[in-house]
Amino acid sequence: MSANNAKIVVLISGNGSNLQAIIDATESGRIPGSVVGVISNRPDVFGLERANEHNIHAQVIDHKNYETREQYDQVLASSIAALNPDVVVLAGFMRILTADFVEQFEGKLINIHPSLLPKYQGLNTHQRALDAGDEEHGCSVHFVNEQLDGGPVILQAKVPVFGDDDADSLADRVHVQEHLIYPLVVKWLCEKRLRLQSDGVYLDNSLLPEQGYANDE
Repeated sequence: MSANNAKIVVLISGNGSNLQAIIDATESGRIPGSVVGVISNRPDVFGLERANEHNIHAQVIDHKNYETREQYDQVLASSIAALNPDVVVLAGFMRILTADFVEQFEGKLINIHPSLLPKYQGLNTHQRALDAGDEEHGCSVHFVNEQLDGGPVILQAKVPVFGDDDADSLADRVHVQEHLIYPLVVKWLCEKRLRLQSDGVYLDNSLLPEQGYANDE
């Protein structure tokens, strides 16, 4: 890894398809960085196998071994900090993080959420979009703050909702877009083109609109 190569740590809880998209983008040179660590809060998930296949340091920090959220987050934060990352990526990491954890990694901690935020924070987003009769759905990459799925949006991608969709078919369509836009945002962070400030998110020194870059595309 070169001296200018950004260090990326990815947190997972499951299959790790977005992890794979980011690994692929680093190995192809699209992202000027390397995934230096993968941490899962659950053992025996496929995302850990993905890391091992690419010779990436992988570890399990099982949340069930800790009595409180604060204790878990302290251990998790220490493990991340030991890797000295430039970017910390939540890729299907199914944990609500404490304010202290978020503050420690502020400005380098990002998440992808399967809805057009601020719509449908939380779970079951695809079914909720269908139940609401939405004509479009999508995903959002955002900086993480102490509010669940509430941090400033960086980039969104939209997909149409068809009349014969169910939650699974809609999820499949959204996943395609997730695997495109998440590596792009990681790339921007690795290139130091993206920054979080008190008044919002800046890309190439320009303040992004509230719904992020390219929201209207």
